[in-house]
Amino acid sequence: MKNAFLILFLIVVLTSCDNKKLSHKKTVNRYYKAFDSGDFNKLKRVIHDSITIVSGDFITPFDKDSFYEFYKWDSIFEPSYEVIDLTEENDNVIATISQKNIRNEFLKNNPLKLNVKVSFASGKITKLEELDYIGVNWQEWNQEKDSLVNWIKVNHPNLDGFVNDMTRKGAINYVRAIELYEGRE
Repeated sequence: MKNAFLILFLIVVLTSCDNKKLSHKKTVNRYYKAFDSGDFNKLKRVIHDSITIVSGDFITPFDKDSFYEFYKWDSIFEPSYEVIDLTEENDNVIATISQKNIRNEFLKNNPLKLNVKVSFASGKITKLEELDYIGVNWQEWNQEKDSLVNWIKVNHPNLDGFVNDMTRKGAINYVRAIELYEGRE
C-alpha cells in the first residue's frame, strides 16, 4: 500500500511539472519575442486556436491559419517589437509595446508605442485589444499615408489598394509603393 501511494505521488508530481503553465506576463513576453524573432512556431505555442485583434472599430478574428497570413503580412515590414511594461489586471495583461518597422518609419511614427490589453483562455492568448497609442502624431501619419496613396494611384495604378490589402502580397506592394514614392524625382 505504501509503495502504491509513493508511486502515485511521484507520478502526480512528475506530471504536474511537465504541465506547468506560463504566467500571463511570460506568455505575453514570449508572444512578442516570437514576433520579433520571426518564429511563427513559437508564436503558435502561446496563442489559442482562435485569436481576435481589436484595433479601433476593426475587430478581426483569426484561426491559426489566417493568423499566419497576418503574421506574414507583418513580417514584410521587418518589424522589431519591444515590451516596455506589463501589468496584470484581473485575468488580463496590459502591455506597453514599442514597434519599429518600415511602414511606421515612412509614416513618421517610428517607433509606434501603444498599450494593448491581452486576454487569455486556458493560458493562451485569445485577444489583443489596442487601448491607446502613446505620442502618435495621427495628423502626420494620415498626411504621409494619403500622399503615398494618391501618388501611387496616379503613377503606379497597378499597386493601388495596397494600403488595405492585409496579405503578404499587399505588404510587399506597400513596401514597393514606399520605395517608388521615396525614389521619385
